[in-house]
Amino acid sequence: MKKRTLLIADDEAKIRNGIQTYLQLHAEFIDTIYVAENGAIALDIIYKYHPDVMLLDVQMPEKDGFEVMEEAIRAEVCPVTIILSGYDEFKYAQRALRAGVVDYILKPCRPNEIVEKLKEVLDVHEEETELEKKEQNPIVESAKKYMREHYDQEITLAMVADIVKVSPTYLSSIFTKYEECGFIDYLNQFRVDQAKMYLRDLGMKTYEVAYKVGFQDEKYFSRVFKKVAGVSPSEYKKG
Repeated sequence: MKKRTLLIADDEAKIRNGIQTYLQLHAEFIDTIYVAENGAIALDIIYKYHPDVMLLDVQMPEKDGFEVMEEAIRAEVCPVTIILSGYDEFKYAQRALRAGVVDYILKPCRPNEIVEKLKEVLDVHEEETELEKKEQNPIVESAKKYMREHYDQEITLAMVADIVKVSPTYLSSIFTKYEECGFIDYLNQFRVDQAKMYLRDLGMKTYEVAYKVGFQDEKYFSRVFKKVAGVSPSEYKKG
């Protein structure tokens, strides 16, 4: 199993920190652990970091666990979710299942139970992901089309989001989900691919290529080119 990222969202510091410490020591398949003390922070982390799996408390300040899930689902960035709750009531289990929760653990529970459950649900999720054909998102495809057609002009996330009629935060989130890279990373990769053609086939100077592919600063273009291509524009031109 490849290493995954985890969000622990629980308003009880003792539980939150205890789980984090135990998993850092005993869950080798978890690479990075984020923590949130309320629902609003949990959503911020989901939008920014896109954790693979989430341990989610039901009763939290700001937004409860179900509100966090529902908003993340609407944005199409909801992690695989396991509810951690002290409420052993049928109505909570019912709502959890409707929201798409993959499992429900009652507190208090043993830390090793959490490790086993995480591994179990991630194994299943990994298998399902491998079997599923990657879907295309029409909003992302529209954004990519605009970027490919206007890469030689100024392009910002806010500008493209306005064109495809969504918020910048939402576009950023779904772009990363469907393309497995960020908005700017995609744009820079496309611009560098075009720049390679100009450098190698047309023999243009570096500053000319920079402007041709949408950069207003030759030094910044050279930094981006080296980051993406692994060599500087002049080295690529020689090679």
